[in-house]
Amino acid sequence: MTVHFVGAGPGAADLLTVRAVTLLREAQVCVFAGTYVDDAVLAMCGPGTRRVDTQHLDLDAITTALLEAHAAGLDVVRLCSGDPSLYSALTEQTRRLDTAGVPWDVTPGVPAYAAAAAALGVELTVPELVQTVVLTRTQARSTSMPEAESLGSTAAIGGSLVLHLGITRIRALAAELADAYGPDCPVAVVAFASQPREVVVRGRLDDIADRVEPLGLRHTAVIIVSRALTARSDAACVAESHLYDAARDRPGVTAPSDVSRPGRPG
Repeated sequence: MTVHFVGAGPGAADLLTVRAVTLLREAQVCVFAGTYVDDAVLAMCGPGTRRVDTQHLDLDAITTALLEAHAAGLDVVRLCSGDPSLYSALTEQTRRLDTAGVPWDVTPGVPAYAAAAAALGVELTVPELVQTVVLTRTQARSTSMPEAESLGSTAAIGGSLVLHLGITRIRALAAELADAYGPDCPVAVVAFASQPREVVVRGRLDDIADRVEPLGLRHTAVIIVSRALTARSDAACVAESHLYDAARDRPGVTAPSDVSRPGRPG
């Protein structure tokens, strides 16, 4: 039998992959975090599937549930919110399964940052404005961050910054990020992306905390800091992708990335 780590996506059941739905229907056991996975997603399970909510279990208890199901000859789906490649404790769980000789595999899901960008209707990479997306978090009541990955260090890149697990500290984070991005940098907070209770708040680093704090958001929210958020309406952002330029294959045509833009260093 196999333990299937499956990305549950950001919340909407119709954003599950076809593979994820197939695995949910066929598995005899579904292990999920009730804090993040709702009834619509769980409804994809087969009628006889045993459900195990992990929101009050530690890692050892979760591993025990996986091992017991395997010992009973049952296939298990371990649902991870968003995509298993981000903040899912996949490494810790699979390390324990490897030690026990239990086979496992991974099915990706739609990550929260992608669902948030979709809710905002934005592209996080805009030609000549920002071409790097940084997915990170900050330390509060959680494991420590590597020294080289402090918020100041990652913000210095200047790319589109996506902060997970930081919504309760948004005022302090916004103040810290203003040093790198400027207080007028656009910010968006998206909570419960793709779900009926989705919340979208737009602002700038100098006012986003005032807009967000009264809402009392505690979970499943991402903070996106980027000049790309307003690129569609910003007259200064006039560069377009060289990939889709009709003249890109003509002799003598220079790629936009090689041309200086007014007001910016060449």
